[in-house]
Amino acid sequence: MSSPLGSMEPARFLADYWQRKPCLLRRTALQHDFPLDGNDLAGLACEELTESRLISGPDSAGLWQLEHGPFAESRFTTLGSEGWTLLVQDVEKHYAPLQSLLARFNFLPSWRLDDLMISFAAPGGSVGAHVDQYDVFLLQVQGRRRWDITEQFDPRSDAAQPIDMLASFQPQDSWILEPGDMLYLPPGVAHHGVALDPCLTASIGFRAPSALDLSLALGESLTEQDDEGGRYRDPALQPAVASGEVDAAAQERFRQLLLGKLNDPELLADSIGRLLSRFRQAHEPAPPPQLPGRQELEQAVSSGQPLTLHPWARPNWHRQGADARLFLAGRAHACSTALAAWLCAGLEPGARPALDHRDSELLVELLLQGQLLLAAEP
Repeated sequence: MSSPLGSMEPARFLADYWQRKPCLLRRTALQHDFPLDGNDLAGLACEELTESRLISGPDSAGLWQLEHGPFAESRFTTLGSEGWTLLVQDVEKHYAPLQSLLARFNFLPSWRLDDLMISFAAPGGSVGAHVDQYDVFLLQVQGRRRWDITEQFDPRSDAAQPIDMLASFQPQDSWILEPGDMLYLPPGVAHHGVALDPCLTASIGFRAPSALDLSLALGESLTEQDDEGGRYRDPALQPAVASGEVDAAAQERFRQLLLGKLNDPELLADSIGRLLSRFRQAHEPAPPPQLPGRQELEQAVSSGQPLTLHPWARPNWHRQGADARLFLAGRAHACSTALAAWLCAGLEPGARPALDHRDSELLVELLLQGQLLLAAEP
């Protein structure tokens, strides 16, 4: 599989640009045979389970408008010929063929991938100048879009607007992207895109959990420990000086109590696995309405019937001795490292490892939970 970065090798990109500075990549060819157009995107925006937005503006008063889907089909007949943008999140989860586009970025850890957002914009369409706290590749699929960027800006937002946009923006660089061109932006770079033609843009976004996210996941892991993670102790307590004061010595004992858990590598690894295996909007895979019985599923697994991940599944794993600890939807499972790696790599039938009894049983359990699905026979 060729590099998705055009003429640039992934190793050079990671060394020179990743989380360092923007990178403009011309003629990547990723737009070839793109399976969706603006009409398809509008159809997705009408569906109940998709997250979609319609942004238009600014009007004569400088105000923007924001609408949330799902939309009625008739809404798209009243939009006019310029100044609006339709955005749909997680398109690859609703339209499986687009998962192959994300697979092209396999030089980055798969657990870092978040979603594929696609936008269709009429000429003049934009979502305003804004800044993201995650890495993103902006692929121009159809039409042309001008991107202005800056790394020096006032971070204050415009409180009068219904969308998160900067109150002021002065670009340092500007480029026009044509089909096949792609712009990489690391976190914290302000950017403003404006459609010059009717255009389709794909945004490949990467997940960047916060310290708060990790703290919550750590707390969840602690709740499963029988000892509650330990208790506060103060055997060398001195007479209190001021009533109600949590003095520096007490604060230090609390800090050491917490650090003791943060320094527990297995607890931290479990917390990270749980966090990364959950989708940010709490969507979780569910079994299909007419699932075969356990015996039939065991037969399907033993016969090597092709399997596929549920589109909302977010697998990751870490080593635990000679085995793997696999995470899906916040749950941990023991299995072989070969099975964990195969599952996370997309379950290619030709790369399927030999399964022992434990691995086979796990695949059956994951089918029953809806994390895995039976694929059609080739």
